[in-house]
Amino acid sequence: MADSLVLEALSALSGCSVERGASMLTPQDFVNIVALKEYYKQEGFKTLEYPSLGSLSLQDLDEEDLYSPPPALTEGPQESHRTKLKINPEDFFHPQYDYDFSNIKDGNKAFLRGGEPYIRPCGWKRFALRVTKKYDDDVWLGTGTDSWPVSYHAKNMDGSLGVILSHGGNPEDTPQFLDAAAASLVTGETRGQGVYSTPDIKMAEKYCRRFKSKVDGKTYKVVLQNRINPEKRKECQRKNTWLVYVPKDCSDVEKRAMVQESIRPYGLLLRQA
Repeated sequence: MADSLVLEALSALSGCSVERGASMLTPQDFVNIVALKEYYKQEGFKTLEYPSLGSLSLQDLDEEDLYSPPPALTEGPQESHRTKLKINPEDFFHPQYDYDFSNIKDGNKAFLRGGEPYIRPCGWKRFALRVTKKYDDDVWLGTGTDSWPVSYHAKNMDGSLGVILSHGGNPEDTPQFLDAAAASLVTGETRGQGVYSTPDIKMAEKYCRRFKSKVDGKTYKVVLQNRINPEKRKECQRKNTWLVYVPKDCSDVEKRAMVQESIRPYGLLLRQA
């Protein structure tokens, strides 16, 4: 059951149909796809070209009921319009590091990662991703001051933030579901194109993707738990909103490299809505 549920969660996050099968797709590839799909949507593109996968449609669930099953998980002609992604769960997930925060309440307890506050995802269950020994070193994944801080990526954060930034709008004048947007960067050097995340799990939950599972009929929320390179992020005017700036004029290869150098996933978070 858990295996099928996490595949549904990955499908909801990516807008693709994620299936079990022989694959070289890594957790980093997955976060690249999720992040860059949102980035290209900000820029007005309809498709994303990704190596070995071809064209990925950017028209996923945004116009549909978030409480209904993703088209990839239902029968009918909709399924044919979604790119199929195959993953090998044994290579993709790392059950040894799964952690159930469902019944944990931290209260006033303080935790640090990279010398910065770590708000643990209390109320959620984490399915760990297999990311150890996948980069030059694993220091980024540690608990010391030289590790990277924790951030959460919610599927709807990038699109909503990008709308406000590109239109120069005021968050107070936007619909409620766009309320968490930052009006502009503190540095002022960019209008905010890129990949958004937050250290606050409650903010991520507000913007997360929801899906109704075919496995048990329940509705779930899904968020990616990442580590973010403190040298690559920008702080937005709105508290607890971080941006990894991606310039328009760089190549697709450079864009993927920027995401990989800046955001590395290590957990898939689920909780019942």
